[in-house]
Amino acid sequence: MSSTRDPVVLAVDDDTEVLETYRLWLRDGFEVRTAPDGETALETLGDDVDVVLLDRMMPGLSGGEVLDRIREREVDPAVVMLTALDPDFDVVEMPFDAYLTKPTTREELRGAVETLIERENYSAKLRAYCSLVERRATLEANKSDAELRDHEGYARLQNRIDRLESELGEDLELDHEGFVAVAQEL
Repeated sequence: MSSTRDPVVLAVDDDTEVLETYRLWLRDGFEVRTAPDGETALETLGDDVDVVLLDRMMPGLSGGEVLDRIREREVDPAVVMLTALDPDFDVVEMPFDAYLTKPTTREELRGAVETLIERENYSAKLRAYCSLVERRATLEANKSDAELRDHEGYARLQNRIDRLESELGEDLELDHEGFVAVAQEL
């Protein structure tokens, strides 16, 4: 992101009232673009978009399908999945950067967006680590210990996190306290 412009947020939701709410909540400090469906979002998405707020349940292309198509492109915005659904183990493989359950608050939404903007300066490996930790935190907040223990996808996720922690070493230790505080806020 260039320091001469406000960060660009693309909000994608089939509910126009939700889009207007996000626009109002973020208008101070962010350029907010909106898209009422997945196809429009993909047409609107450019390399200047810093964060995508993506509704998971939409007619036509689902949020998961849009997320997959975003990750196939040469652009690399951070993605916040927003949904009224409680997350399930399918989130293990979803390459999002933050997950918020609707209804969300202005503070939660702004906090997630601001955190992801700050992460733009991280290395690709550290951003990947943050994404994996976010998926783990999302599951841990919504599943019992027994469910987590018995699910092989969760075990694979934890193994990926452990490998990245080992690879990141000191880089991770330097920002660990700040990252933990931010992750707990999300």
